[in-house]
Amino acid sequence: MEKKVCCAILFTLFAVNAYAQDPNFHVYLCFGQSNMEGHVRFEAQDTVNISTRFEVLQAVDCPELDRIKGNWYVAKPPLARCNTGLTPVDYFGKTLVAKLPERVRVGVINVAVGGCKIELFDKDQYASYISTAPQWMIGMINQYDGNPYLRLLELAKKAQRDGVIKGILLHQGESNTGDSLWVKKVKNVYDHLLKDLNLKANSIPLLAGEVVNVDQGGICASMNEIIARLPRTIPNSYVISSKGCTTVADKLHFDAAGYRELGKRYADKMLALLYAVK
Repeated sequence: MEKKVCCAILFTLFAVNAYAQDPNFHVYLCFGQSNMEGHVRFEAQDTVNISTRFEVLQAVDCPELDRIKGNWYVAKPPLARCNTGLTPVDYFGKTLVAKLPERVRVGVINVAVGGCKIELFDKDQYASYISTAPQWMIGMINQYDGNPYLRLLELAKKAQRDGVIKGILLHQGESNTGDSLWVKKVKNVYDHLLKDLNLKANSIPLLAGEVVNVDQGGICASMNEIIARLPRTIPNSYVISSKGCTTVADKLHFDAAGYRELGKRYADKMLALLYAVK
């Protein structure tokens, strides 16, 4: 009997250790639309000298990149789907690993769909939204098996076995410009995500980037007035300024330099939050 008990204890300990979280593996969930997935091509400087401490959990299968969904890889762009471009997440992670202690690794998950409204990530609204979504968007959505929120959740649960979720990055709003209910809709997504991950309400910082700023002639710049209201509804949320972040000709998307700068700003805010709790 004692032998059976000992074996059971050893098996339990093995099972726990097999999925033990590394407290020094910081994981960040990233979602949004085209500026989060990366609208412009990455350049040579973006693909070199990437620390092995910066990793991406692959969101879709990319045979041409030798990447399989659900596996960790060094975070060389693209970080969203197979043919996406440079994203703020690239320089968010690069900046973090450069400034955090060497024992800390950074992992990111990026699930984004160009042109989508925030409703696509609402577990209660996504099906209705998809039913009226344009055909060109459906192909991108289908790469996440028709449910980007569920893909983000599945990957986040896997990442929780490896590390600790430290923050959520959002860049979305262009397609909801003028929507006075946007803040409430974001809160629904945020609350669902934390609940589904068994995380305490409001326990994870939400960093939301502004859309192209008025100083760059942003055609959706008025949305920044709505984004600014987010911290009033989600106490643990922070708005990342896009002022001075340069753009491409459409005044809707950032250029490569703009993505680099915006990513660094996300990181600087996260670093301030990390060190504030120590």
